[in-house]
Amino acid sequence: MKTRELTKMSICVTLLCIASYISFPLPFTPAMITAQTIVINLIALILVPKQAIVTVGVYILLGICGIPVFTGGAAGLGKIFGPTGGFLIGYLLSAPIISLLKGKEKSFKRYLVVTVLVGMPIIYLGGSISMYIYQRTNILSILITAVFPFILGDLLKCAAASYIGVKLNQSIVKSVEA
Repeated sequence: MKTRELTKMSICVTLLCIASYISFPLPFTPAMITAQTIVINLIALILVPKQAIVTVGVYILLGICGIPVFTGGAAGLGKIFGPTGGFLIGYLLSAPIISLLKGKEKSFKRYLVVTVLVGMPIIYLGGSISMYIYQRTNILSILITAVFPFILGDLLKCAAASYIGVKLNQSIVKSVEA
């Protein structure tokens, strides 16, 4: 990979680590409101699929190795195998898929549709599966703890990531041409 690509990827890993510390607990769920989803969507929108999966993979490996980069400063395998570990797996799966489906055109509407209708359901599915494995309760309870409280905020984060993604991609193209 070129230096420019590696630099973009390392900045994205850094942003994802920082976003993990921007978190707010909810009293009825082990999942937290975080800034991670905006960064995951942004990673997917500004990187190609291979770069997106490597970037999120590096972030997860940092956390597994004990560096406190997961939500709220957590680290280790326990986080992956805990009730919210599925969200991390969802990030790893959604980023390259969003990146693949975003298309070549820098379009806010397309970016928004892909992040909302493809990316977020993958993340929610991962989180719901891990919550189910951990809690062994009914589907409605899982949706109440892993999905419903986050929908409105995630829609706003998808819109913000789509807007920023369009602007960054336009800026990156201009800087490469210059």
